[in-house]
Amino acid sequence: MVKAVRGMRDILPEQSRRWRLVEDTLAAVLTGHAYEEIRLPLLEFTELFARGVGEATDIVEKEMYTLADRDGDSLSLRPEGTASSVRMLQEHGLLFNQTQRICYAGPMFRYEKPQKGRYRQFYQIGAEAYGLAGPDIDAELIGLGWACWQALGITEMVTLEINTLGSGTARQQYREALVAFLTPLKDRLDEDSQRRLSTNPMRILDSKNPATQGLLVEAPKLPDFVDADSTAHYEGLKTLLSAMGIPFRENHKLVRGLDYYTHTVFEWVTSDLGSQGAVCAGGRYDGLVERLGGKPTPAVGFAIGLDRVVLLHELAHKDAPSDKTTTATDVYICVPDQSVMSGAMNQARLLREALPVLRVRLHMGSGNLKKQLKKADASGARVAVIFDAESESAGTLTLKHLRDAELGQETLPYDDAVGRLRREIC
Repeated sequence: MVKAVRGMRDILPEQSRRWRLVEDTLAAVLTGHAYEEIRLPLLEFTELFARGVGEATDIVEKEMYTLADRDGDSLSLRPEGTASSVRMLQEHGLLFNQTQRICYAGPMFRYEKPQKGRYRQFYQIGAEAYGLAGPDIDAELIGLGWACWQALGITEMVTLEINTLGSGTARQQYREALVAFLTPLKDRLDEDSQRRLSTNPMRILDSKNPATQGLLVEAPKLPDFVDADSTAHYEGLKTLLSAMGIPFRENHKLVRGLDYYTHTVFEWVTSDLGSQGAVCAGGRYDGLVERLGGKPTPAVGFAIGLDRVVLLHELAHKDAPSDKTTTATDVYICVPDQSVMSGAMNQARLLREALPVLRVRLHMGSGNLKKQLKKADASGARVAVIFDAESESAGTLTLKHLRDAELGQETLPYDDAVGRLRREIC
């Protein structure tokens, strides 16, 4: 038997209903904040991520799915959305001397060790703003995340952590000081941190190894290297967040794993999903557009890990209308006389047009009325419509109320039947 590739998972119908609920809720919040949707290709030139994300990052070094096409070009499945967004906006002339607020959604791919909440094909919803340099847009993006959690009813399950990396110059100075401090201690670092010391040393601050964290106690502190302008920006952000009533905690070890971040970085984290604590992360990347060949452009954004947010939603709303106990059917049309199947198909179309919010299923295949009604009941439908030759000739519908014994069964003229369905179900 052929199985799914490790780290690539199937999302079954009952799971998809919850996913759709979460996706639609988040899309409504993004639309309400006037962020416009873009759609990104799955494949990009590998160079885009090497230049944008950073050649020394774990993503580019170890995690990308890369292939050579028939022209010999190196292509990669997108591991994140920001580099692709910048490429798209730049390619279509939508950045220089302009402001943009955009959002995107879809699968990303990284070769990571699969576990609950972390997959090799995972899903993100991102929001980004370009052309705005002040802390107000940072606060708006964080407020947008807060609005998402409120809409999903999971605010009590997430905590906002913030930090500032300072300017690119300040970040480089801190990196050099950190390397100078840790180099004599290299043999005492964990294996990943030893590798990162020469490639991406600031990621060592994120190490989960207790011994490495013990060594970092005496390490240089990032806030000591942040320049005055960045500090003012950061203080302005904290003032705005407090005014907006958004609780946060400062985490000076928060650096993010991508090379393009400067100034503000933030994460929404949870303790309800085990080791996979980050559910949304982002920050400023003012130098990224220029790095990818454009004019200097301030930018800030975030990406929501949809896989983990769906898990949180399931924990918070076990009885949401997407569980296995719910159904995808409202009305089930039984056709005991197959000679009128064409009329029944037309009747199903008319019902969907008249009552577009209803989910109408038409019985297919043989089976007497008793068996069809049994299937209608199993489908979860509230009403079975019995459509036979008499219904077709008389212009009536017979409604059998499956969830209300008192209403029982009734035969009504078509318009009256539509009105009854509208009152009872819609």
